Amino acid sequence: MSKIKDGLAAIASEVLEDVRKEAEALIIDSEREAKETLARAKGEAEKAYAEIVGEAKQRVDVERRKSLSVSELEMKHRVLQEKEEMVEKAFEKALAKLNKYVQTADYKDYLLGLIQQSAEKVESKSLIVYVNTKDKAWLSDGHLKRLATKLKVTLNLDDEAQDHLGGCKVQSSDGKIIYDNTIKTQLEQLKPILRHEVARILFGEGE
Repeated sequence: MSKIKDGLAAIASEVLEDVRKEAEALIIDSEREAKETLARAKGEAEKAYAEIVGEAKQRVDVERRKSLSVSELEMKHRVLQEKEEMVEKAFEKALAKLNKYVQTADYKDYLLGLIQQSAEKVESKSLIVYVNTKDKAWLSDGHLKRLATKLKVTLNLDDEAQDHLGGCKVQSSDGKIIYDNTIKTQLEQLKPILRHEVARILFGEGE
């Protein structure tokens, strides 16, 4: 948190310092130009001096506002980048844990629960179940049939195995309804929640 804030503060400080130097140089040049005019014709030069300095200050104000706007945009962009990097790191850790989890006996019970949940969502008596190769082999060993008997529906494994980490998709036999309960989809649904938590914990937003 402190490193991010320090970095953003450094960006803002650098931009503002550049603006200040440019402003000073612009005003100095304008004053020199005005004084030269004054030497040639004092009456007219006084008016010209005021106009030149006034215009210079206006230009400085415009440039300062532009630079501040750029600085604010850069800082917002940097914060968004930091948030997204933290979210991606969290997902990488989650995927590493899930890769281990799908090898456990607990996952098999979890998979059956997902299939049951999906079947109840689709609400059809004849369903097609899509899973990855490893899960398909395990379900084919009587596990899916027993679940079908329990739910009083027909559950058929699709001939083509899916390429995903785990979980399932369940579709009505007519293809009109499909419920995606894969682990990948569940993780994607968590991303907005995770972004909010990252913003709250690291940046104090939403408190």
